Amino acid sequence: MLNLRGITKVYSLGEHSVVALDGVDLAVADGEFVAITGASGSGKSTLMNILGCLDTPTSGVYLLDGVDVSSLSEDDLAYVRNRAIGFVFQNYNLLPRMNALRQVELPLVYRGTPNRTALALEALAAVGLADRALHKPTELSGGQQQRVAIARALIANPSLVLADEPTGNLDSRTSLEIIAIFQRLNRERGMTVVYVTHEADIALHAGRIIQMRDGRVVSDELNPQPLQAEAELARGPAASAAQLVAGEA
Repeated sequence: MLNLRGITKVYSLGEHSVVALDGVDLAVADGEFVAITGASGSGKSTLMNILGCLDTPTSGVYLLDGVDVSSLSEDDLAYVRNRAIGFVFQNYNLLPRMNALRQVELPLVYRGTPNRTALALEALAAVGLADRALHKPTELSGGQQQRVAIARALIANPSLVLADEPTGNLDSRTSLEIIAIFQRLNRERGMTVVYVTHEADIALHAGRIIQMRDGRVVSDELNPQPLQAEAELARGPAASAAQLVAGEA
């Protein structure tokens, strides 16, 4: 699905240049669940923006479903972002005066899709928020706001979900609840999920873990036994990811 070859991204700051990505080669197949990790400044969010067609590389080739993204017009890129990719961000990006139902409907408004309300309610139900449809962001917890953001990302039934630090503002249990949703989407709908995280225990829920440093991929490994968030939630707060990895829980 995703194929990057020699991707670089250089930002010019006056007389100086900052290399955010330095020759990244990466391929992600349909149906994979991938975590991208790294310290702040490692280039992981820049890479995510390029994967989501929110930014363009300085050099290199990015193929999305076999199509060279650099050959697409702005209208084509907007079409891809609206139809093929679902975005979830750390800060939710919800409109403060709009209830959850309308937030989720927004992508369908841009597409002119009929029966938007029914589809939005279905998406909210899928993330366990059917009873919060008429609540505004200020009336929702952080975890509930992130669920609204996920429902909004799902409404167009994208083949690819990109999540940038989706659990960064959440407590441990709520983080597991969010990861459980992503795992279910990957398992039941076959959606390709790529998420950025700086939390090692969160990354262990992915089937593949990519580590970045100084704009480069320094490690790319399969995780043969990803932690299952639903199982952790069932075990309760005593069963931390570290305990599960150590075989103590």
